[in-house]
Amino acid sequence: MDVPPVLTHPSEVRALLAQLDFHPSRVLGQNFLIDRNILDILLAAADLRPDDAVVEVGPGLGVLTGALLERVATITAVEKDARLACYLRERFSNQPKLTLIHSDVLDCDLAALFPRPGLKLVANLPYAIAARLLVELTAIPHPPARMVITIQREVAARLEAGPATRDYGVLSILLQRHYDISTVKRISPSCFWPPPEVQSSICCLDLRPAPLGGGADERELRALVRHAFSHRRKTLARSLRTLVADPLPALAAVSLPPNARAEELPPHAWPALLRALRGKPVRQWTAGGADSPFQP
Repeated sequence: MDVPPVLTHPSEVRALLAQLDFHPSRVLGQNFLIDRNILDILLAAADLRPDDAVVEVGPGLGVLTGALLERVATITAVEKDARLACYLRERFSNQPKLTLIHSDVLDCDLAALFPRPGLKLVANLPYAIAARLLVELTAIPHPPARMVITIQREVAARLEAGPATRDYGVLSILLQRHYDISTVKRISPSCFWPPPEVQSSICCLDLRPAPLGGGADERELRALVRHAFSHRRKTLARSLRTLVADPLPALAAVSLPPNARAEELPPHAWPALLRALRGKPVRQWTAGGADSPFQP
């Protein structure tokens, strides 16, 4: 295609989709950004530099991809849909700065996507996989230095939630440990085609110099937090008894009262609790499996 369509014009997006005989999938979260102002806000929040290396997940029709190519050194874009991957290869065939991967990003080697410190993730993330992807990125050796992402507003609320609030949970703890998080802009469904059935937000996540609470085995920590929040209404003294014979000494070691609940612990408290529990006699964890934080 010699003259690419202007993908911030809704009529041109609809015409392109008709030309490609492409019907967006609700399951894959194929809602394409069509608002130039929102695109500019996303790009400004990313604070892009000419030597930046950027990863984009879910490039779709390439509206963000094209703008990124004008601003950064290299882009690795991961697109799950075979038809869109084919279209993107044709559209950007003369762009050596772009590496396009046809894959579900959750099947990719995330450490290989971010092989060194300093890379950025800039993307309109597919909503169905956003939370899981963000959690997985905290466990790789070099998490993105900055993430500027469009996500479902409900997920954004969970990312920013503080202890003892309704939205505070596993996602809040695991991401806030590593990132300073802020909402840049709330977005109307009318900024996408087709309009999603949910509200959206642009969030900016900046990697902290060191994780809150110190280093920890991220997968063990994730398993512990998930276990504690699966018994959200129970005190930790009760819920942790399925992990260790007597959790009270571990709670005391990190200055937590026996009636403390998971939703009350700030992100920095969890690594210390994990370390304290590790030294205690282990029960067979009822959830079992590779994610158990205390394998015999």
